Amino acid sequence: MKSTGIVRKVDELGRIVIPIELRRTLNVAEKDALEIYVDGEQIILKKYEPACIFCDDARDITVYKGKNICKNCLDELANI
Repeated sequence: MKSTGIVRKVDELGRIVIPIELRRTLNVAEKDALEIYVDGEQIILKKYEPACIFCDDARDITVYKGKNICKNCLDELANI
């Protein structure tokens, strides 16, 4: 893991500000969803990109009954 040297304090509502330099570098825009992971005592933030429930591909996603399915898996299901 690479240290950025940036330190931010948590405010009274539990929020932190992600510096604009990091948001630009990681392509995180206003209103983007972030996934929150915990690894031991570390909190990891990751830009949420919905992926196919079958193959984990995040391209050409279709939502069917609340589940994300990519075009390739959808085509395979149609041929069964």
